[in-house]
Amino acid sequence: MRIGQARGVSGMVAAAVLALALTVGAPPASAGVTAFKQAVAENAARDDDIAAFYRARNFEPLWTGEGAEYLLRRQALIEAVQAAPSHGLPTGRYDAPQILALMRGVGNARDMGEVEVELSKIYLRFARDIQTGVLKPSRADDGIKREPPYRDRTALLAALETGDPRVTMRGLAPQTHEYARLMKAKLQLEHIAASGGWGQEVPGGALKPGASGKAVVALRNRLIAMGYLHRSAAAGYDAALQAAVQTFQEDHGMEADGVAGPSTIKEINVSARERLESVVVAMERERWLNFPEGRGDRHVLVNLTDFKARIIDHDKVTFETRSVIGHQDLDRRTPEFSDVMEVMVINPSWHVPRSIIVNEYLPLLRSNPGAAGHLRITDSRGRVVSRSNGFSQYTASNFPFAMSQPPGPRNALGVVKFLFPNKYNIYLHDTPAKNLFSREVRTYSHGCIRLGDPKDFAYALLAKQTDDPVGFFQSRLRSGVETPVPLEQPIPVHLIYRTAYTQAKGQIQYRRDVYGRDAKIWNALSAAGVVLGRGDS
Repeated sequence: MRIGQARGVSGMVAAAVLALALTVGAPPASAGVTAFKQAVAENAARDDDIAAFYRARNFEPLWTGEGAEYLLRRQALIEAVQAAPSHGLPTGRYDAPQILALMRGVGNARDMGEVEVELSKIYLRFARDIQTGVLKPSRADDGIKREPPYRDRTALLAALETGDPRVTMRGLAPQTHEYARLMKAKLQLEHIAASGGWGQEVPGGALKPGASGKAVVALRNRLIAMGYLHRSAAAGYDAALQAAVQTFQEDHGMEADGVAGPSTIKEINVSARERLESVVVAMERERWLNFPEGRGDRHVLVNLTDFKARIIDHDKVTFETRSVIGHQDLDRRTPEFSDVMEVMVINPSWHVPRSIIVNEYLPLLRSNPGAAGHLRITDSRGRVVSRSNGFSQYTASNFPFAMSQPPGPRNALGVVKFLFPNKYNIYLHDTPAKNLFSREVRTYSHGCIRLGDPKDFAYALLAKQTDDPVGFFQSRLRSGVETPVPLEQPIPVHLIYRTAYTQAKGQIQYRRDVYGRDAKIWNALSAAGVVLGRGDS
């Protein structure tokens, strides 16, 4: 059977094609049924899930039968894939005109059987892409430790047998408020980009309140186009322009000082198309988190690019604190994954990871046995090792000792840590280095996440299991003894990375791609066939 090409077929015309294409040229009933089923069996055999689905139904059609329910399924599939561009999906993988051409090419029962299986393949490809993502995350960047929550493919097919297939199709995409708002932002940015963007870029340098000139006018005009400033003919850097710059800075995770310095101007000059790429990437990332069970009525959400840790209760932020994440060095970047927090440890000891021991402390100990005197060095039986014999004979491959820091005010983990056991040895914790939380870009750790307000974070968690969370925490803190406190209700933790995210009200938020991960994801999506509309600035 030859697959022709059809373009521009939609609406009532598409319905007519669907209704007619599958009834023309049908052979005598008994021979036709046998040929159809043989074709289904042969073509389905190449896909174990599809083969199992059709065997269970004795190779009866799901799409190509006669009757209103089959026509409705075909129409629902065409309508769904026609809407794929609004989701930032690679439409070439399930092109609606190609599907119509495929059906119009039916000449006999065997052709019909081939089309039957092909429609199931197209549907499953589309369903997986829109439901749990186009990409395999770890292939885009090995710091993304996520396995998308793929659904059972036979169950996806079976879901079409009952109820309205249009409702089933619409329910495939993430049903979160975030995804819906990202779709809306995508549509708006596409319109802006197609209309020429936000206008002239602002010349480089620094602009401060009181300044005037062409650069200030360009700044004013661009902020008006972005929706941060009401239309104005003012040519000076006045109070209104300063307030607009501050709001822009807040929406982009910058110090909101109202001064348009080089970093602020750089962000203002980012084109609508580049912002659109960030939104499309965010939609893909949202699909990776489309868990059947949801993310938890209460969960901890850490957006690495935003340098914030939040507690979410029923989709509302009930606690927020600044965070410090892993350094940009490849071996120190914080990975992305989800797990479950089970325990907090008050007055924690710090057991130094092997990588830090051999890469950072061993070179110091080799030249000065007394270095890092705040750390205990112990052998495999837990006995403290004397430093008097020195360590110059050891290398990274044969250093046999462990290192740790006992609880105390100068402990690297501060007064509390929060554990969600994982193979990456990542957790949330306090830190004595409080000065880092005032920085705009907070990438300083070895991978773990430091919290700006760890005690308040602990109180918020403990409030679910004690009437006096502050007193409970402080009494154990005063003991000076390392004290694990199990959480009676373990809490899901999601470490995410979003350079674009939305709010219930206000402008979309953008953050810098500190690890370069979103650039890689966009490149992978583009290679997979995702295409944006035209537009530059």
